[in-house]
Amino acid sequence: MRRIAVWNTAFLGDAVLTLPLLQSLRLRYPEAILDYYVRGGLETLFAAHPAITAVYSYDKRKRDRGAANLLRWGSFLARRHYSLWLSPHTSARSAFAAFASRASVRVGYDSPVFNRIAYTHTVPRRFGEIGEIERILQLLLPLGPGPECLWPELVLSPEAHAGAEALFRVLDRNRPLLGMHPGSVWASKRWPPGKFASLAAMALEQGVQVLIFAGTGEESLARAIVEGVRTIRGRRAEPDLHDFSLSVSLPELAACIGRLDCYLANDSGPMHMAWALRTPVVALFGPTVRGFGFVPRGERDRVVEAEVPCRPCGRHGHLRCPLGHHLCMTLIRPEAVWEAVREALAL
Repeated sequence: MRRIAVWNTAFLGDAVLTLPLLQSLRLRYPEAILDYYVRGGLETLFAAHPAITAVYSYDKRKRDRGAANLLRWGSFLARRHYSLWLSPHTSARSAFAAFASRASVRVGYDSPVFNRIAYTHTVPRRFGEIGEIERILQLLLPLGPGPECLWPELVLSPEAHAGAEALFRVLDRNRPLLGMHPGSVWASKRWPPGKFASLAAMALEQGVQVLIFAGTGEESLARAIVEGVRTIRGRRAEPDLHDFSLSVSLPELAACIGRLDCYLANDSGPMHMAWALRTPVVALFGPTVRGFGFVPRGERDRVVEAEVPCRPCGRHGHLRCPLGHHLCMTLIRPEAVWEAVREALAL
């Protein structure tokens, strides 16, 4: 294979979980050009990965929105002259990109039905039967047997590590560091800020330093946690509570996560980054369930959830609880989460 493309323009976690496919392709075809196409804004996270030749971002929500831009992309892909194209993404746009690439071998899932036109080879997705990484690696089946990697290795640039080190200078590296990410693309996946604040207060009481990370649009969640902690503890200042929302780029966030002793997060992209970086994770699952195949895989990782009869309510979660009560998240008790965090921190 001379030129290979892997296309996954889904969310951050999906892009991270596609890394084992890229790593496996590099082992099979060490001399090939291997390009990775990701959602707009994610390209910097993968730019330093040694398995990848180049990363391209398809900004389907902004810069590249609309049919005219999709046709322009199709022309660009055809000029790349790929011999092999693989895509674990199942949208109509992704199917068009595969077809437009004119790659001689194009591999995707056998559903939706239009995939059978866009791809030369299709494989079953087996959702709910196997883990997401194993599902994605099934795209290698038409290529015959070969080496496979099961762990997504996130490789970061020296600049990302330098940015994290600069941020961490204010911290006491001799005491435990607990990171928190209260956000998620889907609001129904978010544990309430007040419960994060209760957990943070428990951690601070035990001498644990708490770092809050949040992306664009999630700053209010971080502020609510800070205010909640101050209310609980009756203090105007908390020197061991750090709000780092919007302080780092995506690669720097990954470098920060890799320096933590534990990361507490909703079912989200940063949660997948954390376990990939081998940072112990405590993941909060509500609308989604373990059987979907997206659970963290580290030996010290934990999933905390509340059993309610309406779970799961969808593969991705929703902007609002379909039933209006959000019990799958609100019934998760801070005390239960603290026990999982305490185990991860070995306190």
